[in-house]
Amino acid sequence: MKYNLKEVARLSGVSASTVSKIIHNYNDVGEETKQKVLSIMDEMGYTNKIIASKTKKSKKFKNIAVIFAGNYDVGLNHVFFSDVVNSFKFQIESLGYDMIFFPYSSNANDYIARCKSYKTEGCLIIGGNQKDTVTELLNHSDIPCVGIDISLTGERSSFIMTDNKKIAIMAVEHFYLKGYKEIGFIGSHHKSEISDLREQHIIEALNYFGLNVNHQWFLHGNDFTEASGYQAMLELIKQPTIPQSIFAAADSLAIGAMKAAIENELRVPFDIAIIGCDDIEAAKFSNPPLTTIRQDKEKIGKLAALFLNDLIHELAVPVQIFVEPELIVRSSC
Repeated sequence: MKYNLKEVARLSGVSASTVSKIIHNYNDVGEETKQKVLSIMDEMGYTNKIIASKTKKSKKFKNIAVIFAGNYDVGLNHVFFSDVVNSFKFQIESLGYDMIFFPYSSNANDYIARCKSYKTEGCLIIGGNQKDTVTELLNHSDIPCVGIDISLTGERSSFIMTDNKKIAIMAVEHFYLKGYKEIGFIGSHHKSEISDLREQHIIEALNYFGLNVNHQWFLHGNDFTEASGYQAMLELIKQPTIPQSIFAAADSLAIGAMKAAIENELRVPFDIAIIGCDDIEAAKFSNPPLTTIRQDKEKIGKLAALFLNDLIHELAVPVQIFVEPELIVRSSC
């Protein structure tokens, strides 16, 4: 190598293998460490050499950038997005593309610069835990983009998500058919586009079925984790009255909420019924097994790859694609 990995590692206070992982866009290096090493590489002039070296080696390949939007990287630790990205990867590589994972940046111009440096043909943008303004410049650029769980409206951008209105109708209808008419909601904070959409559509579905909307039963965590669902349920239990049932905006929130309910001697589904959303692998092994609304992760990933390829080759015009959800009935409701 013309650049000295050991010298970068020494100045950064990390191992040479960590530097190598950062150069090759591995996702198991902490964001703080990654930014520190990249900063030192920039100062030493190594970044441009690496980009040139990678571009030369991969002349045969076409690059697709993968960006996790939001103020932190969702990364492949999120079970739903991990499955979607795996499906996308399988399809996009079969079309002759390589994937490059871009770390999060608070500077909107960074994404454009990286796309130009790596000669990317297009971008897959995955919605994070917060509505993101940083990717807006990319969204409205001349680079073809497809978003997953993030609304993109640029002239060369499209987005794909599960039909959240149908998710809400399915959940409320199932509660209603089971005899539950008092329904609450647990979501992420109000900076999350997907959480807000699901909450909005749950309220619409409750109105559609003529059911009361009690906003005291609508709780929000800090994110989509089990810990947030757990804390939200604890807050709900403190209310003077609690609903007969809860729709959680993600399975992880639902699983955390069930744990808190059971620890506080509430029987699921007898004292409180719970429905989640996603159908992650853990849902079938929770106690009790979680009733949920399945998102077709494989179809979403495949559609994103095929449509991005069509946008790149100008075989399609930008559209919004909504994928059908499916009710999966288990024991929690």
